[in-house]
Amino acid sequence: MSDKQLEGVVAVVTGASRGAGKGIAIALGSHGATVYVTGRSLNEGDAALPGTIGATAEAVTDAGGTGVAVACDHADDAQVEALFERVKAEQGGLDILVNNATFVHDQLIEPGGFWEKPLDMTRIFDVGLRSSYVASWFAAPLLVARGGGLMVFTSSFGARCYMHGPAYGAQKVAVDKFAADMAVDLREHDVATASIWMGMLQTDRTRRVMAQDPDKYAGFWDIAETPEFTGHLVAALYRDPKRMERSGQTLIGAELAQEYGLSETDGRQPPSHREMLGAPVQAHPAIVQ
Repeated sequence: MSDKQLEGVVAVVTGASRGAGKGIAIALGSHGATVYVTGRSLNEGDAALPGTIGATAEAVTDAGGTGVAVACDHADDAQVEALFERVKAEQGGLDILVNNATFVHDQLIEPGGFWEKPLDMTRIFDVGLRSSYVASWFAAPLLVARGGGLMVFTSSFGARCYMHGPAYGAQKVAVDKFAADMAVDLREHDVATASIWMGMLQTDRTRRVMAQDPDKYAGFWDIAETPEFTGHLVAALYRDPKRMERSGQTLIGAELAQEYGLSETDGRQPPSHREMLGAPVQAHPAIVQ
């Protein structure tokens, strides 16, 4: 059921055919937002996992918002530019950007040294790192023109501990720093930024991994976050009158939820993994021009 607290708000969620992006988009839709859903999957079968941008956009609308599917390969700057030109033409501005699109290699979680894995593991630097900068670059003028906006990067504890190898870790560290540094440039325009560390997610990809080794992952599904959980956090952060005080920070989603009094729809409170996996390192306040 939609609560319409984001009615009139325009959001872009990148990489939303499935997984975290899909859940975030649907959650924002449940609050009444108009959500532009980007991705490459137009038809079932386009990817190894189920999900399309059209299905996500439809789910956003069903949740109470307005879903708009936009085919966009975030490795192609021209397609990203066209996306934001469309948002400007149709909506006149932008209120929320969620940078979620990333490249996830099939061998990401396989054991072995980084030199034993394919070199194209570095594609996460193209879609995941560079693509987040490019989307932010094109989105920033729209956020600045509107004022009062929010730019979010989805990240993880892999920014602090060893998780899935150095390519994955470097990408997560980098988007955390994007949030910190872009906050400095955007502060005078009343646009906030944040990087949100998500926990393990209840996605089709996670289900597939767990099915391959059920003993190893026993009990993990029960404590994992739904993909929608982060979307509700983004909505709460956007509505927070003190959001600029948090701008530039890296936030653990489960802890932010406790501050806002949010839980999963079944009342479950996802745990923070701070003690086990580490805590965010916030940027030093020094500014060198």
